[in-house]
Amino acid sequence: MTDINSAIAAAASGMRAQTVRMRVAAENVANANSTGANPNEEPFRRRVPLLESTTLANGAQGVEVRGTAFDMSDFRQEYNPTHPAAGEDGYVRLPNVDTLVEMMDMREATRAYEANLNMIEAARGMTNRALELLRR
Repeated sequence: MTDINSAIAAAASGMRAQTVRMRVAAENVANANSTGANPNEEPFRRRVPLLESTTLANGAQGVEVRGTAFDMSDFRQEYNPTHPAAGEDGYVRLPNVDTLVEMMDMREATRAYEANLNMIEAARGMTNRALELLRR
């Protein structure tokens, strides 16, 4: 496989990984206020994607998503004794999701996705220029 094809394959693997990052961050934001139904149930726990550097089938270096893991940081607590999930002390455990962090992660993933897309467009442009030179 050519170097240009390897570059395109590496960029495509990066785009797939960034898509997963955006999806996981969006799920975290969507569940930022999902508490348990009662004091004994845990609220939603933030997830993070597990990305790993890998060698692709064509020999290029790329990235692969190995799944997701739970963020084991502490839950936030808020005093609301009327909430159905409030404990005996009146505190409700809320998800360990910080929407600002998630939005920044989504923005970073979007920019990385765009960078990989620009890489593919540049490789296509080089291929087209090389073909034009061969035609002459």
